[in-house]
Amino acid sequence: MSVTEQAQRARAAAEVLATATRAAKDAALHAMADALVARTPEILEGNAADLAAGREAGLSAAILDRLTLTDARIAGIADALRQMAALADPVGEVLRGSTLPNGLELRQIRVPFGVVGIIYEARPNVTADAAGICLKSGNAALLRGSSSAARSNAAIVAVLRDAVAAAGLPADAVQLLDATSRDSVKELMRARGLVDVLIPRGGASLIRTVVEESTVPVIETGVGNCHVYVDAAADLDKAVAIVLNSKTQRLSTCNTAESLLVHADIADAFLPRVLDALAEAGVTVHGSPEVAAYSPAVQPATDADHGTEYLSADISAAVVDSLAAAVEHIRRYGSGHTEAIVTDSVAAAREFVARVDSAAVMVNASTRFTDGGEFGFGAEIGISTQKLHARGPMGLPELTSTKYVVTGDGHLRS
Repeated sequence: MSVTEQAQRARAAAEVLATATRAAKDAALHAMADALVARTPEILEGNAADLAAGREAGLSAAILDRLTLTDARIAGIADALRQMAALADPVGEVLRGSTLPNGLELRQIRVPFGVVGIIYEARPNVTADAAGICLKSGNAALLRGSSSAARSNAAIVAVLRDAVAAAGLPADAVQLLDATSRDSVKELMRARGLVDVLIPRGGASLIRTVVEESTVPVIETGVGNCHVYVDAAADLDKAVAIVLNSKTQRLSTCNTAESLLVHADIADAFLPRVLDALAEAGVTVHGSPEVAAYSPAVQPATDADHGTEYLSADISAAVVDSLAAAVEHIRRYGSGHTEAIVTDSVAAAREFVARVDSAAVMVNASTRFTDGGEFGFGAEIGISTQKLHARGPMGLPELTSTKYVVTGDGHLRS
């Protein structure tokens, strides 16, 4: 089928989902989760073929990690769907309501978007997460994954469609577009009127292309050049642990720290410790001359290094003279995703939170917590770095729009 035909089928499915009860949607989510676990072998078979092709094509270790599925990861994906079923249904939620002076009753309620298109790279777990969050929020999903995960995604979608149909909802609530041709991306971006919103998840190039070329409204997710700033008033033991967790807990995610900033007043005490810890963890530091003075292992940092989302065992580092200088560095090089401050100063924490313009700001906590699951939202559709409608982890409410319902008793406007 063409993308247009798939979008038309998605619209038909969306009409059913818009009025589906929470019980029906939750039953489908549980069926999807159970089916993923029961049919794990066929999913892993497709994933093994993708991994073999990826290695042959020379994909990086970070991309291969994103691509890899295991029994445990599939079980985790299934658990995320079950957790989603336990969350409140956003559809129909009354955001505000009042009785107007003329007696009209006014309510603003949440409603599904309708058809949500998602363009994403590598990660096959996104396939199930996106399908689940769209279904729970009453939307049909048109999924366009990358060619590197084509077999994995096809296997997952086949499982999900069977489960959704068995639960009594339209199988076309979940559809996978052709990943072997760029034409499917172009068609999806031009399907205005059939697709209600488009969400890109991936690298800067993909996101920029979708934002600039799509005629379908776009919710922009952003790359993660996340910073950890170690303030003059930081607990150094706590700071080393937070830097390590932010950088090394998982290298290939958008909420992984890519930049380290250290206040000059504690550089002598802190930098030797953190550089040794990062080196022991296998992380290459790309540092300014002030940082390089503390270790011969530090690679000289270029201006581009400070603005790079590495997604690998690399981190940029610089010494700053003040909190204000740290904020200025973040504003210059950051991507508006997640920034962290490590400090025992309440005043410094408040100033940092107020001045940093990012979707999430951590105080004495790892950047890795910027995640829908960690925030208690269930599986997320992505991390939005824009400022319209949705910002930060996009959970169920962010996959809805609103409508006004006005109830009268023969009211006429004079």
